[in-house]
Amino acid sequence: FIMCKGFARVTDVLSKENLIAKLSSGCKVKEDWKIGTEHEKFGFKKKDLRPITFDDIQKIFSELCSKYNWEKIIEDKKIIGLKKDATSITLEPGGQIELSGAPVKDLFETCKEVNLHQDELNAVCKNYEIEFMGIGVLPKWKLSDLKLMPKKRYEIMSKYMPLVGEMGLDMMKRTTTIQANFDFASESDMKKKFRVAQSIQPVIIALYANSPFIEGKLTEFLSYRSHIWTKTDNDRCGLLPFIYEDDFSFERYVDYLLDVPMYFIVRNNKYIDLSGKNFKQFLEKKIKLDKLIEPEMKDWEIHLTTVFPEVRLKSFIELRGADGGPWSRVCALPAFWTGILYDEEILDQVSSIIKSWSYDQVKNFYKEVRINGFNSYTPDKENLKNFSKKIIDLSSIGLKKRNIENAGKTEDSFLEPLFEIIKSGESPALKWKKLYLNQWSNNIDMLYTNNYFK
Repeated sequence: FIMCKGFARVTDVLSKENLIAKLSSGCKVKEDWKIGTEHEKFGFKKKDLRPITFDDIQKIFSELCSKYNWEKIIEDKKIIGLKKDATSITLEPGGQIELSGAPVKDLFETCKEVNLHQDELNAVCKNYEIEFMGIGVLPKWKLSDLKLMPKKRYEIMSKYMPLVGEMGLDMMKRTTTIQANFDFASESDMKKKFRVAQSIQPVIIALYANSPFIEGKLTEFLSYRSHIWTKTDNDRCGLLPFIYEDDFSFERYVDYLLDVPMYFIVRNNKYIDLSGKNFKQFLEKKIKLDKLIEPEMKDWEIHLTTVFPEVRLKSFIELRGADGGPWSRVCALPAFWTGILYDEEILDQVSSIIKSWSYDQVKNFYKEVRINGFNSYTPDKENLKNFSKKIIDLSSIGLKKRNIENAGKTEDSFLEPLFEIIKSGESPALKWKKLYLNQWSNNIDMLYTNNYFK
């Protein structure tokens, strides 16, 4: 067992102990736990439904700065992102726009942040006749219709991706997600939360399944985004089998990361391409470079952001299984996980439910739910719709026990969109499929023109 405090001092002189300490430094007492929410969306032009361009984004970002006091993030004299306090707006590879919210104490704060971002973005884009679509995969356009955004990291990634997976560029340019981030108290608390999160993530995949289309046609998947990730890069994506083993720990996660190929490091604002070389080789100085480069903690911090498992560990836990969705469902995701992960009794109860599930069973669970949604079954052979209702009910109890109120509502009110989905028995993707085959007469353009993404 690794103590979270005093194990090793995080410095810029790298050793394996320092890398472990970087993760364990995230341990916090419960009173300091916070919630982070991130979400991506596709912008499109109303006149022709085409994706927004880099020039469009430059105008949008500039106006956000002038009207709402965002600060520009510049690379090669171009605006590649914005920041304000602990919040940032990021430009994704295919022109998707992401809000990375500040860590906050409760769900009312995170939802206020999401709604403010929506209002600012809509106000700026109204004059340009640009709207935004919350969906897991760009439903109409081909890869050839999308230009890679001019960020140096994306240039390196886009060259490497086709070498290791057939759909890496699709992931970069044609997918969006909603993500929630959470703290842990200790190594044992991290382990329990990680196992629970990875094991019941198919509930979220089913609830948020919102990507049945590609290039204007239906696929066999309800979450085609989830399928794309299985064809991206097996070294850095997907499920982590070792988290179910007894020796899972901060150190074990570091061992995994050391073997994952890198993309790049940055020195003097210049990107050095190290794609395909793993971090262990870099740490042990076994990579031939033009000149000696000492590994630094900032290299590790970059590396932590370039692995993409369904659940990712930094100095907090990131949950990455949801398709992008409309504004109304963004706040429901952190609400779901807060009720499960931030109440000890509820977490123990869910942990007991999944305790006997093996890695192979969980892997099959994920595979089935991408296609069949609520018609899937858990490793315990329970119908997923019934299981999802049970888990959401537990989350609701956990949220009510937090007893945080605002304007006469408690945090469990944010779960209402998920209860509605369970009640109907239909994920967003199933609704799209029915509309596409019937009222829309197989015309994907109808998805863009009916204000479905409010």
